[in-house]
Amino acid sequence: MLCIASHDAGGAEVLASWLARNRQECRLLLAGPAVRVFERRLNRQVVVDRFENAINECDAFLTGSSWQSDLEWRVIEAARQQDKNVITFLDHWGNYRERFLKNGRECLPDVIWTGDDEAFALARPLFPEIEVKQVRNPYFDDIRETVSALADKQAGKREAVGLRILFVCEPLSEHGLLQYGDALHWGYTEFDALRFFFANMSRLGSPVHSVIIRPHPSEKPGKYDEIARELATASGLDVTVGGQVPLLNEIADCQVVAGCESMAMVVGMIAGRRIISAIPPGGRPCSLPHRQIEKLTA
Repeated sequence: MLCIASHDAGGAEVLASWLARNRQECRLLLAGPAVRVFERRLNRQVVVDRFENAINECDAFLTGSSWQSDLEWRVIEAARQQDKNVITFLDHWGNYRERFLKNGRECLPDVIWTGDDEAFALARPLFPEIEVKQVRNPYFDDIRETVSALADKQAGKREAVGLRILFVCEPLSEHGLLQYGDALHWGYTEFDALRFFFANMSRLGSPVHSVIIRPHPSEKPGKYDEIARELATASGLDVTVGGQVPLLNEIADCQVVAGCESMAMVVGMIAGRRIISAIPPGGRPCSLPHRQIEKLTA
């Protein structure tokens, strides 16, 4: 029996799409944002297994590679101790080796799957000791199909004057504090990035109609309410906090997706949107390798 283990939203999207398309009988070891992602994609309430039961009773494991949790790391460690096969599907394009490092200890799966050319090119030289395999990315297939269907529904709607922008946030300060003990580990915070973006929106080359600030699924409600009011007042634009509808719905309603180096930016790219990385000067450069991503400058 296969067990799928996931915590963070990005990895959960890939694994939930894989399960929906493969319809394989399995058990689910989920926590955090992954529970909602699986329930939305599978269109049903999911039953989450207990850790010990899953490890002892399953003989193969498919995991994500979360930053915000050690769930998958513990699954890999426990499964390898019992000589059970583990595959990890990488869902991002950065910090690959670090994703398997917790409390100074590295624990690698038997096989790594990547879902696109860029990820495969990055991962293969980083993991010479294990098999790295490129497979079809089921989440990317979902994106293309869903956005196409949403676009068909919106055909004929009157266009607002000016760009509609979706800014996808990441809990950078929380990640830095949790992983490295420093909220400014990346050289900037999520709030710095938002202010930098608004200060330099004129460089987009077109007037802006509205901006939706979409929190990361792991962030607490209300985190961006104050800065949304601040930026709306300063810019005179319609600035709201989103996240109440699925990501693809908000992408379908916008023309530009901005952020720092979120997977949601790549989702927007696959959906055919213009993509802007708004990392402020002095911040660590965007790790996403896709040439379609524009870098905003001051």
